[in-house]
Amino acid sequence: MANVAMLGTGLIGHFYTMSLHGKRSRDRVVVVQGRDAAKTRAFADKWGIPRSTTSLEEAVGAEDVDLVVIGLPNHMHLEAVQAAARAGKGILCTKPLARTAAEAKQMLDVVEKAGVFHGYLEDLVYTPKTLKALESVRKGAIGRVLWARSREAHPGPHSDWFWTKELSGGGAIVDLGCHTIEIGRSFVGKDVRPLEVVCWGATQVHPIEAEDSAIGIVRYASGAVAQFEVAWSFRGGMDLRDEVSGTDGTIWINHWLRTGFEVFSAPGSGGYVAEKAETESGWLFPVGDEVNALGYDAMFADMLDGFDQKRAPVETFYDGYVVNAVMDACYRSIASKRWEPVVLDDWRGTTEAEGGGVHLEYDSRHWLIKLERMPDGRRKIILKDKLTGAVSQRVEE
Repeated sequence: MANVAMLGTGLIGHFYTMSLHGKRSRDRVVVVQGRDAAKTRAFADKWGIPRSTTSLEEAVGAEDVDLVVIGLPNHMHLEAVQAAARAGKGILCTKPLARTAAEAKQMLDVVEKAGVFHGYLEDLVYTPKTLKALESVRKGAIGRVLWARSREAHPGPHSDWFWTKELSGGGAIVDLGCHTIEIGRSFVGKDVRPLEVVCWGATQVHPIEAEDSAIGIVRYASGAVAQFEVAWSFRGGMDLRDEVSGTDGTIWINHWLRTGFEVFSAPGSGGYVAEKAETESGWLFPVGDEVNALGYDAMFADMLDGFDQKRAPVETFYDGYVVNAVMDACYRSIASKRWEPVVLDDWRGTTEAEGGGVHLEYDSRHWLIKLERMPDGRRKIILKDKLTGAVSQRVEE
């Protein structure tokens, strides 16, 4: 059981509180902190939270608080982590961990020096579909992962501060790329070092300083690549999709659109449909249980079980630091228009060299390149001679 101080009263604070009060049931938000006193009090009343305050120090320093959940704008994360660590409280911080890798490393150093429990609230690696897919990959269902693709695109964030580069640290890459990069990293293997990035980003639609669209490729030490696509310019709701390709199989995941729940309404539904939905009429794609579908339930279960059991959760501040380092490389690549190295001053994974793959042996003399069934029912086998390198084919009845 954990008593929680919730920092922030925006959309993410509502999602977090809904999940905290629902899944494990025994955890409670006992104080909420926000900048606007009336808004914070209304948040407390909505969720049955006994106390509200505009003071960060008061919220994190309360004697009955065990765990601090940070749902604040990006530029306020470091200050909140420092305050909670001084108070000796466990800390869970929303994504992205920070605006830059240097800022993330500072936050990582703070929690590790203080010896406090810490978790990185990257919900999209905890969605039910993602957890099932990751389990399949771990069990070898698709062989060695070669390529991953993660896409998140929608019409743009809800709050004004997101759109100000100085406060957020960037645009769609910082807001959405943190999700898609960590999803790709999870499928490739978090112990595999990200080596370099090539990235395109631009402001295609909105009158802002930061990018509203970006596409990038992260190359890993295993030889795998993870592609990500992000946009604040996508119309039609929220597009969340992942794909993974391995030596022995493929995984496709659609998290949000066209998932089997569709409604047509001519006059309009007259209410909330789903996060980032742009209309209440026409074809609608409602989500039955958003906090579960977006991974919040499984994420907080892992975080709070880890807190109770004194073990690290799946996602820690270190993971947030690695993601920030990859995003930094993305921005350097956009500027240079070339591959840029991922700079990690602190790497805790394996030191494996880049792999060239494991070849499948057909017989003592040949590697198997491909086996396929022809329209007439015969099998075609394409082979490579181990000694000469010659490629040949055989057709079998």
